[in-house]
Amino acid sequence: MNIIGKNIRQLRQKNGWSQGEVAKRLQISIPAFSKIETGITDINISRLDQIADLFEVSTLEIISEDGEIQRSYNPEEITVLKSKLASQEEEIIKLQKKVIDLYEEIRNK
Repeated sequence: MNIIGKNIRQLRQKNGWSQGEVAKRLQISIPAFSKIETGITDINISRLDQIADLFEVSTLEIISEDGEIQRSYNPEEITVLKSKLASQEEEIIKLQKKVIDLYEEIRNK
């Protein structure tokens, strides 16, 4: 289990919710949520924001190891970091599309 999954599990248990209850609130299947919590599935930024909102915590609290958040982050810094993460996610999506296109091109030859 990765740190993000561990933190999400702790937040879920702290609220006394089952995986099913959280999955329903996130509008995903129980197996999909279980995979996020166990670290089998990587979590994207929008889902991370959704989970943070659900548990009423910051995304930093979800992705940080225990005790790692010791300094306060200003909103501008958080906005810049979120923007950088979103940009990286867009780049990954573009690369995935490129791989799929290349696969289709090879398959059609």
